[in-house]
Amino acid sequence: MAALAVVGSQWGDEGKGKIIDYLAKKADMVVRGQGGSNAGHTVVIGGRKYALHLIPSGVMNEGTVNIIGNGVVFDAEGFFEEIAALEKDGIKTDNIFVSDRAHLVFPYHKLLDALSEDARGDRDLGTTRKGIGPAYMDKIERSGLRVCDMLDAESFREKLQAQIDAKNRVIEGIFGAPPADKAKIVADFLAYAERLRPYVRDTGVMVDAAIKAGKNVLFEGAQGSMLDIDLGTYPYVTSSHPISGGFTTGAGVGAGAIREVVGVTKAYTTRVGKGPFVTELDNELGARIRELGHEYGATTGRPRRCGWFDGVVLRYSARVNGTTGLALMLLDVLGDFDELKLCHGYARGGKTISDFPASLDALAAYSPLYLTLPGWKCDISGCRDFDALPAAARDYVKAVEEIAGVPVKIVSVGPDREQTIIREEVF
Repeated sequence: MAALAVVGSQWGDEGKGKIIDYLAKKADMVVRGQGGSNAGHTVVIGGRKYALHLIPSGVMNEGTVNIIGNGVVFDAEGFFEEIAALEKDGIKTDNIFVSDRAHLVFPYHKLLDALSEDARGDRDLGTTRKGIGPAYMDKIERSGLRVCDMLDAESFREKLQAQIDAKNRVIEGIFGAPPADKAKIVADFLAYAERLRPYVRDTGVMVDAAIKAGKNVLFEGAQGSMLDIDLGTYPYVTSSHPISGGFTTGAGVGAGAIREVVGVTKAYTTRVGKGPFVTELDNELGARIRELGHEYGATTGRPRRCGWFDGVVLRYSARVNGTTGLALMLLDVLGDFDELKLCHGYARGGKTISDFPASLDALAAYSPLYLTLPGWKCDISGCRDFDALPAAARDYVKAVEEIAGVPVKIVSVGPDREQTIIREEVF
């Protein structure tokens, strides 16, 4: 079986956790290859909610191997908090492995993240303050520390102390803030190192072997395509590549490993943080979608900005990911509206575009071009077959397909595993 990637097609929070959890029932391995604890996948099983940040969503399926790859920036403290929460609920965690090449997130990264955001004032980026950007900065600057460094206690102590000293010069000298507590950080991370040792592997070898053996390998995306550091709405982006091309790099395997790419998209559009949002409904209608969809961040609790479906974003995402099929999420949320709108292009001063522009200044000047469809005005959460959906709901799905140029293979009509309509198997 060829490997499958699940990517976020918007600004994140699309419902990837549910789809990954659903598909992971057939997966031998689930691989996370980018981002850090700033991600938040919510999985609902039997009406119970689980919020995962670092640990792949396949952990809910006993027997599935879960990989935290080399492209992830790894927060040891957050990892063990998640482990404790899962084990408290009786979920096995001995099937999780962490790449020895993954870079580490330290408390000084989180402190620098917060100080930088505060210093930007009204021009802040709206980060989660989890230290992700500063950790990737160290990685690119080639001064970061990796999981493999933790395995030699004396060498790790020396390297970490030097890094804390260097960061404290910035914290005190540039920001005028109290320094990070060197003794505490060193002691904490030496303890984490011993606890982490059983989880550490050369995970690239594991992923490669699974693919060559014909195993079902599922690559899990964190965040969304529009937050990609190169291809997203820069600078309001994350610090990694949450697109299909970033997954193979972050897992340590070749670009040809992924053959099927499922783009996860909401039936409407949301985003957290700042930046232009062409279809945003900054009004009572947007607030209504927010409440019906429970649109609050899994990691931060922040209210998400809500708007109508943006087909320009989805087409762009499909192109940069090589999307072969879509999973349309939260269709049930739209069951209370008389009419629904789908954006198929942008307009400004008589000029119309159908491709997503690079310049945020240009983007902010565009208005959406909408296709208006009637709503279905009923609860569809009990539907388990596409033909069981009301005609208006089926027409909405078909309009998404036409605008995106990609078939909708999965339709979600509720948060639970069972509330899923499979139109075409992807795994």
